[in-house]
Amino acid sequence: MSIITLPSITPKNARALGFSIAFLGALLMSLDPIFIRFAGVSGFDTAFLFGLFSAISMPILLKLNDKRGIKKAVQQSGWPLLFAGLLMLCSSTGLVFSIKNTSIANTFLILSASPAVAAVFSWIFLKEKVNRSTLVAIVAVMVGIGIVVSGSMGSGNWLGDALAMFAVVCLSIMFTLLRKYPDVSRLASVALGGLFLATVMSFFATPSEYQFNTWLIMAAMGLFTAPLGRVMSMVATRHITAAEVSMTLMLETVLASLWGFLFFAETPEFASIVGGLVILITIFIYTFVTARDQ
Repeated sequence: MSIITLPSITPKNARALGFSIAFLGALLMSLDPIFIRFAGVSGFDTAFLFGLFSAISMPILLKLNDKRGIKKAVQQSGWPLLFAGLLMLCSSTGLVFSIKNTSIANTFLILSASPAVAAVFSWIFLKEKVNRSTLVAIVAVMVGIGIVVSGSMGSGNWLGDALAMFAVVCLSIMFTLLRKYPDVSRLASVALGGLFLATVMSFFATPSEYQFNTWLIMAAMGLFTAPLGRVMSMVATRHITAAEVSMTLMLETVLASLWGFLFFAETPEFASIVGGLVILITIFIYTFVTARDQ
């Protein structure tokens, strides 16, 4: 009689598993703009549904993933949770309206600059020392963003690019806040931000006019792909370093741009391609150096 045994998880297998989980997380999160575009409603309505379903799914994930439970996690998070929720409200609003007003590639290329911008705010608010590699990365990323935005000035997409930069600033400040207060629950922050988003957008949205497809599409995003992708990115940190996870999640930008081309025939402007390469290469090298140092 043969006995089937499962292979033990060695450090090498654990790293492979971590990278696989991070890749799947990036793949799922890269689908966000596809759902947002196919929803077929205004930016206010899309933001309302995005917030509504996030406010439903995130507490469930918090209950399943945080040993403290919802009540205790919220209590221990304290007042910084409120600010994190407000920053999530602002970043989510910027993301949705950016995708509505510019190319998917531009939105995600600008969003990929978040690590470098977060380093700036950490230096300003937390007085963290900025080493030479971080300083070079910040300058290079700013140059890349400038190139991307310059390509939108003539096409009329500058508003969407500006909203993406607004989302980056809000996300970066939130990352800095969470770094300052590590006990704040990340899932609770997203859930509270979703609740704020749904509440604010309810004054402008018209749910009674939605078609069934709109509810179905946004539910698939808000209840499944978006939260699952974010949870996978957090689970991956159990097997590989945070810097390696960040480096793998850069694939989200590439994949989102690919979906924009395949589903909506969006061909990035030459300036967006050049600026995007500057940003992606810079962030890749920066996270690689960080991972090596760790």
